[in-house]
Amino acid sequence: MRNQDRRRLSLRPLPILLSCAALFFLVDVVVNQSVWSGTKDSRHPKVSTPSKKARVKGTPASLAPVTVMDLRGASTPSKSRLVLDLDRQPDITEKRVNNPSRVVISLPNASLSQTARAKVNDGTVPAPFIVTQTTPHAVAISLPTASYGSYSQFTLSDPPRLVVDVTPPLEQEAPPTEETQTSPPAEESPSSPSLAAAPVIQQSPPRAKDYTTIVIDPGHGGKDPGALGIRRTAEKDITLKVALHLKELLRKRPDVRVLMTRDRDVYVELEERAKFANSQGADLFVSIHVNSHPSRLVKGIEIYHFGEAKDQRALEVAARENGTPISNTGVGWEYLVADLLTTKKIEASLELAWNAKEAMVTQMNGAYDVIDHGVKTAPFYVLRFTSMPSILAEVAYISNPDEEALLRRPTFIKGVAQSLYQGILSFLANNK
Repeated sequence: MRNQDRRRLSLRPLPILLSCAALFFLVDVVVNQSVWSGTKDSRHPKVSTPSKKARVKGTPASLAPVTVMDLRGASTPSKSRLVLDLDRQPDITEKRVNNPSRVVISLPNASLSQTARAKVNDGTVPAPFIVTQTTPHAVAISLPTASYGSYSQFTLSDPPRLVVDVTPPLEQEAPPTEETQTSPPAEESPSSPSLAAAPVIQQSPPRAKDYTTIVIDPGHGGKDPGALGIRRTAEKDITLKVALHLKELLRKRPDVRVLMTRDRDVYVELEERAKFANSQGADLFVSIHVNSHPSRLVKGIEIYHFGEAKDQRALEVAARENGTPISNTGVGWEYLVADLLTTKKIEASLELAWNAKEAMVTQMNGAYDVIDHGVKTAPFYVLRFTSMPSILAEVAYISNPDEEALLRRPTFIKGVAQSLYQGILSFLANNK
């Protein structure tokens, strides 16, 4: 046989082999298509499509976030209750957190539905509960220490629910203290005895029931010096001096009862300051602070009442006074602005702030060049958790060398106290 004929015979089986390969390929495609389309085929097991929850980060449905379907709350004089409706039983953790002090009940693998998220934002959640979506897959309920007496949490089934109950804060009298000075003290000597870190009553003589109770809150104290000036002037010392002068002015009025959160160099927690004012049934709360700024050129006064910070600078001031970093990514900042105060308190606080600011600018501009930074809002802890009209006065910038020098002068301290006094009187005259 010739070589040419041999080559022809060797090529003849090739189409048959190609046809068989194509047939096997088509059969395989058809069979696999039946699996993904869900058609029954006894020769191949069906591949189930994962549920929507099971597709979250590739986890099975049992590990997908619990959904908070809805939430509701109710309050009575003796108890407040918050109920979270869930799609299944959750994991729950509890912890106590400082700066500021609070209990945090966490659902570490949960998310708020659109319905629940809307209720968190529209004020449906009653005080003191503060609900936040802290991460895309974690929900927290925060209870500030100053806002409750006791709490409990438990779960129910059929349907799954988380229930949190709290009782109102117990009225708590401040511990008795020794007779305090009736005028601003001289510089403390190193031999001065240490004092208990608890709120101190600085009280006028007993009066009839028709008095106005005013709580003066000198910022910082003890281990917390507050802002420091270039000459190491401490904010805690300035605020105490102003507060003591203001107390002396107010206590001369027969219709005013004056209390102080501290009357000496002692550290008092923020929640204790708020709790003290609330337990004493205060009508007004005036917190005194001294401002600071990275630029030494900035100076002036500004008065705050509670609200959401409108600019970065106001948020920075609140962060410094609260002792809480702006970068806090937990429930730190959300819990401060999560629920609003009553309209009546907001309006009264705004009026008190304007009266104090106008009095400071008017009275002090005759002797000093006072720069007016106006009335602002920011989430200060002591303003949020006091139940009466409340303001926080930043009376100067200790970071400015000129104003630090003024803050070291007794005449300036007295002028600040006198102007705050006049602002308070103006508010009282308009709100008899």
